[in-house]
Amino acid sequence: MRILEKISDFIGKWMAVVVLAIAALSLFLPKSTLWIELSWVNYLLMVVMFGMGLTLKLSDFALVFARPKEIIIGCASQFVVMPALAFLLSKIFGLDAALMAGVVLVGTCPGGTSSNVITYLSKGDVALSVGMTSVNTLLAPVLTPAITYLLLRTTVSVDVLAMFLSIVKVVIVPIALGFAINKFFGKWTARAVKVLPLVSVIAIAMIVAAVVSHNAAKILSTGAIVFAVVILHNLLGYGCGFGLGKLLKFSTPKTKALSIEIGMQNSGLATSLAATAFSSLAMATVPGAIFSVWHNISGAILANVYRRWE
Repeated sequence: MRILEKISDFIGKWMAVVVLAIAALSLFLPKSTLWIELSWVNYLLMVVMFGMGLTLKLSDFALVFARPKEIIIGCASQFVVMPALAFLLSKIFGLDAALMAGVVLVGTCPGGTSSNVITYLSKGDVALSVGMTSVNTLLAPVLTPAITYLLLRTTVSVDVLAMFLSIVKVVIVPIALGFAINKFFGKWTARAVKVLPLVSVIAIAMIVAAVVSHNAAKILSTGAIVFAVVILHNLLGYGCGFGLGKLLKFSTPKTKALSIEIGMQNSGLATSLAATAFSSLAMATVPGAIFSVWHNISGAILANVYRRWE
């Protein structure tokens, strides 16, 4: 068990490098990872969400009532800033309907578990990060389909019901199951969570590999524009979170948490939802795939910068 824990710690620290290496391999040698089926993506996401559930306790949700102002600001910012940035960048860069749908879907998804890890590595307010991620995730079944529909209804057809059901199945049910197990079998989960970084990174790497390898030709054909939009979307999210934290006079750890929570998205979920809600738009899965790789790289770099800012 100790060996697994050491491996888990090592993989967790070098997550960005692992994901980047897998993405590059899948992009330039797609046959090497084509064995990972796209149909596995939902199940792999469920593994990651189940792992998140195992780390949650009632005290995490108690934070919502203890610090409601910070949680509300974080949640409102998540579902306002990132969708708005996604829509504006798509219009400014003139993305076609499929790519725009993918970018907007990334923007309307909640933050992922990666934001909690990066906040921890940044010496940010981890409790606030977990609280925002938890509440955003619980709001996602309603807000993600609703905001996506509002922004895209004149551009593409949005299957709101399919998106809602997919989020409930892939996100809410696994988290609830993990939470229940942690509640009733706390001693077991206390040991199990020590190897969760290893399991999560493997699952995330497999998701990236599946999406990138099966869409390698499409990704290479999109050119630099979609990469620029994805990178700007992520970086502007960090910047808006940082600026908002400063404007509201948050402490340094809280500002770090807000910046990271807004900038990092559950892009794996966005990729999964794109395949579900926009099945006729094959390219809609591409922005989520690119974001999955990029935000882990940028998050690791940001963590190194933020660690030096006390």
